Amino acid sequence: MKNLYLVLSLILISTATTLAVDLESSSPTVCIIGSGIGGSSVAHFLRTYSSSGIGDIRIFERHAVVGGRTATVTLSGETFEAGASILHPKNYHTLNYTKYLNLSVRGPPPSESDSGFGIWNGREFVFKTLSFNSNLPIIQRVVSFANSVLIFFRYGFSLFRMNNFVDNTVNSFLKYYEDFESRPVFETVEEMLKWSGLYNLTRRTLQEELLDFRFSPRITEELVTVITRINYGQSISISGLAGAVSLAGSDSGVWSVEGGNRQMAAGLISHSDVKLHLNEEVESVSFIEEKYQLNTTKGKSYQCGITVVATPLDEVNIHFLPGISIPERKLQHTYTTFIRGLLNPAYFGIGSVSEVPQLVGTVETPDVPFSSISVLKQHKENDMSYKVFSRKPLDDGLLDQIFSVRNETIKIDWGAYPHYHAPEVFAPFILDGQHLYYVNAFENAASTMETSAVAAENIARLILSRLSGQKPASTVTLKSFGDDAYDVHADL
Repeated sequence: MKNLYLVLSLILISTATTLAVDLESSSPTVCIIGSGIGGSSVAHFLRTYSSSGIGDIRIFERHAVVGGRTATVTLSGETFEAGASILHPKNYHTLNYTKYLNLSVRGPPPSESDSGFGIWNGREFVFKTLSFNSNLPIIQRVVSFANSVLIFFRYGFSLFRMNNFVDNTVNSFLKYYEDFESRPVFETVEEMLKWSGLYNLTRRTLQEELLDFRFSPRITEELVTVITRINYGQSISISGLAGAVSLAGSDSGVWSVEGGNRQMAAGLISHSDVKLHLNEEVESVSFIEEKYQLNTTKGKSYQCGITVVATPLDEVNIHFLPGISIPERKLQHTYTTFIRGLLNPAYFGIGSVSEVPQLVGTVETPDVPFSSISVLKQHKENDMSYKVFSRKPLDDGLLDQIFSVRNETIKIDWGAYPHYHAPEVFAPFILDGQHLYYVNAFENAASTMETSAVAAENIARLILSRLSGQKPASTVTLKSFGDDAYDVHADL
């Protein structure tokens, strides 16, 4: 591949300035393992930034549908998000995907934005907001203002410190959307984090960071803990960066895709001229005579010039030859239980279901068997759809205590994200020194749809820069000749 060379030219497409790569010899086949937002984004960016430098792209998915951890579930004929469910208003790659794919964006449902919120400690609600069902805008504004006052009186100026902590982190993350002239290609996760100023947040726990920001013990033990338990299923002992990303998920303006976030992955694959292999799990990856041979569960073999692993290696059984070495990591499993029925108010020591908040968060205590309970949709006064997060499976006996009615129950076990700790240790982006890449190495910093897209974009640029025979990618910037690599830069 040393005879490959790079020719950069300006190619304008609808949403991006294209980085064009022309290769003298035959273009390599790229094989991508995993069809989630990471794998689909790699395919998208390779096609976007390359005019003819990449040959076939094959994506291997062990399941029957694409999307990875962006998945939906059907409960009594209604469709709800089962995996990654919300995005931040400054998640510019995924926002761009929705425009590119002509998808509809929706904000949070009323149950999460306007209705009651409570913090449960296993014995009582230590805090509850006001809830008042009314379609009158004036009533909604009065209730919203009253709740703001209630929250401020309980948590004080630590609320502003929390906003500052999140804003500082988000502003550092925005550097990953800068144009190519100012943004390098990164060979390691550490380089990528140090460049943006986020690396130190992975060296200390969230609790340590919050002490430096002078958070009150009350907001740390209650509000912050509730958010980390909901978003990452973990306590404030997670790393500072994962914690900041978790807190950002509680910002106003969060959104999702109408009909399911998995449509982003499906749309990117559809638009990227990909050969998709569904229900075909990769069993082994062998580097033989300058090519990668992928063997699958269907008894087939594929020759690839480049292989990208876009699925967590923690719980898959892929044999690599030669072997690879990555730090040991465990996934945090989130058990998601969907229920069509009605909560039992007696479980919470109150008289009626209407007194139970629409979103019940919990503190870090062994007295609580679940992380959160939220109302997904109210069908009738005594008929609702709920989503319950927990760290362990909830048996039917316990569910029958929490719910007075269960017409339908669906239980899902997600290996959802890494189990975070500090200091974090990162797997390499390049697993073998050749052309075997690992998108999910970045997940030890933070795991979201957007961080997967950001890591995937860097992997695509890394592949193209190394194919071109340039000097080490950590010192190279792939240049586009437009004013911006993405139209979203204007928003920054």
